[in-house]
Amino acid sequence: MAQMNMKEAIRDAMRVELKNDPNVLVFGEDVGKVGGVFRATEGLQGEFGEDRVFDTPLAESAIAGMAVGMGIQGFRPVAEIQFVGFIYEALDQMFVQAARMRYRSGGRYNSPIVFRTPFGGGVKAAELHTDSLEGLAVQTPGIKVIVPSNPYDAKGLLVSAIRDNDPVFFMEHLNLYHAFRAEVPEDAYTVEIGKANVVREGSDVTIIAYGMMVHTAMKAAEEIEKSRGIKAEVIDLRTLMPLDIDTIVASIQKTNRAIVVQEAQKTSGVAAEIIAQINEKAILHLEAPVLRVAGPDTVYPFAQIEDAWLPSPARIVAALNKVLDF
Repeated sequence: MAQMNMKEAIRDAMRVELKNDPNVLVFGEDVGKVGGVFRATEGLQGEFGEDRVFDTPLAESAIAGMAVGMGIQGFRPVAEIQFVGFIYEALDQMFVQAARMRYRSGGRYNSPIVFRTPFGGGVKAAELHTDSLEGLAVQTPGIKVIVPSNPYDAKGLLVSAIRDNDPVFFMEHLNLYHAFRAEVPEDAYTVEIGKANVVREGSDVTIIAYGMMVHTAMKAAEEIEKSRGIKAEVIDLRTLMPLDIDTIVASIQKTNRAIVVQEAQKTSGVAAEIIAQINEKAILHLEAPVLRVAGPDTVYPFAQIEDAWLPSPARIVAALNKVLDF
């Protein structure tokens, strides 16, 4: 196996699928010769040519609209939206046209499209570059939402997304692109969409997280074990839609307490949906309310104060103490 960071694993997923399927196309702003603003597509145009990997105008609505048209014609577009804050220009094409294509055509047409976009804070980026907008996609029927937390999952999930016949919103946390390296197979492999992963076994409380917050949750789990001897179980959701509620319920049946961590603002987010489903399916196993640790309900702050805005291990530990002492 090779050692890859998450950016390299994402690039390798596109490389193996471009090689395996001539209908796979990669396009977006500066993804060709430059290789993308973060170099996630670096070298792909040189290897596969300008007909397979190409630049587009600075027009997100055109990028997403072209992807919809190509998907109808049998291609498998991988369309990059350069930063998550730019998706508003493409919401009609992504969440209305692509997401409804199978339904509105009675199954005649599909939208086998992957919309890739970086997101997330902690990197001191400019305004509109670091918002967490997964809640918009999760509430949209017909589109799948994936947020990997590590290189192995990133490659396997992206390969699965490219092969999927429905549109996928694939979110890549900026702070994880170069965070660490891990072993990643160089050949094609898949990670199942819709299946969470228990990344830390525990018996006393469950922490549910995704993306960068998985690593923040792991730090909190280590801290509370040192301070109180509490063994926290950590679940990496990996896929937000469809949600693997079965893995969550199985964990709560064991631990009887839970918190949910998200980087996005607190109100009406993924955490709220998870808690609602826990209440529907596992409330009799709970010995305390399920708490949320999330960003405040404000506009994402400027870089000078974002560290105070983002969920931290200390805030997670405080929430853990509340549910443990309830």
